[in-house]
Amino acid sequence: MKPGKGAALAAADAGADAFAAPLLAWFDAHGRHDLPWQHPRTPYRVWLSEIMLQQTQVRTAMPYFQRFVDALPSVAALAAAPLDDVLGLWSGLGYYARARNLHAAARACAELHGGELPRDFDALVALPGIGRSTAGAILAQAWGDRFAILDGNVKRVLARYHGVEGWPGQSAVEKRLWTLARGHLPGERLADYTQAQMDLGATVCTRHAPACGDCPLQPGCEAHASGRTDELPTPKPGKPLPTREAVLLVLRDAEGRVLMQRRPPAGVWAQLWSLPEASGEAAAHDWFDAHVQGDFARGEALDTIAHVFSHYRFNMHPRRWRPVATASAVRDNGDLRWIGRDAMAGLGIPAPVRTLLEAQFDQDQENPT
Repeated sequence: MKPGKGAALAAADAGADAFAAPLLAWFDAHGRHDLPWQHPRTPYRVWLSEIMLQQTQVRTAMPYFQRFVDALPSVAALAAAPLDDVLGLWSGLGYYARARNLHAAARACAELHGGELPRDFDALVALPGIGRSTAGAILAQAWGDRFAILDGNVKRVLARYHGVEGWPGQSAVEKRLWTLARGHLPGERLADYTQAQMDLGATVCTRHAPACGDCPLQPGCEAHASGRTDELPTPKPGKPLPTREAVLLVLRDAEGRVLMQRRPPAGVWAQLWSLPEASGEAAAHDWFDAHVQGDFARGEALDTIAHVFSHYRFNMHPRRWRPVATASAVRDNGDLRWIGRDAMAGLGIPAPVRTLLEAQFDQDQENPT
């Protein structure tokens, strides 16, 4: 060993212990020990939970997780399932690229890894939808391997504890946070430590009004000592969101079914089932004339639906026609079909569109014709 290396390692271990030890003690007393993916804590269940929790809070994800594993209990079952079934199980969670990537990754596991998740960092990050932090979380929680994570909760804890300036999405800031995350890793209990970091960020070191009096890391926290918990981590520089407008065609037939269209394989809500959409009135008229038999002018305007994505605001203007019939040249096919209320449950449908359709079907029950 080179001179000084032993001292450096000892110093690193001491730093990790000063952070990890009180955090693990807090986790034993106050952490979350009854999450559904912890019992049993298999690689597949850990992976699924990590993907769901990328953009979703634990409370919201839990029933979706249970429904998903009940229907698709293994990597092999997920790989064999049609994408429509996977999107149907995911419907309502949003950020549907996660579900498409999950499905694609399972199929890659079936082809390349014997139907199981690989216990290898590089192989994991090569799979669709699995980045550096997710791979580390899978390895640490499923196998107890010594890998760091850096999700939003961990970034917030580390930025406050070490007083790190700058938006964590910036490359230089993120690089520093990764260095800090690796430096705090304990030598054992990696699964508990990984969960403890997420739990602390979610329940104590929260984005707004953190409960510093309950935090086991408060004695060493630079943000608390300097009164800067409201300032750190540095927020993302803001810019106004652009707005997009579209007409949604709510087309009902004599049986009360609604005409649904599968969205393109790329873009927002890719491959989900939604209402036919047009960029404006003229485009909606053209689509109507090409696909259904009826009078476009008789369309009834419904309330505008405003939906905010991460990168733009989407104002949807639904117009309803009933009853109409499919044009003779158009039949149910892979991308266009008449759907009744019962069939909606098994389809992946964007949440605001599903809400709109549920309201339409409820009106039918209240005012039968």
